[in-house]
Amino acid sequence: MSWLSGYRRLHPRYERGPRNYLAFLGLAAALCCYKRLVRLTP
Repeated sequence: MSWLSGYRRLHPRYERGPRNYLAFLGLAAALCCYKRLVRLTP
């Protein structure tokens, strides 16, 4: 969860609908995983 704290859109919940919030949450998680994978790959 601490990795997701860097995304402004998720910190205070700007999105009113749970569907949009979950979409942004999934996108942020995918970006975190991608950045970590790129950093670990030589």
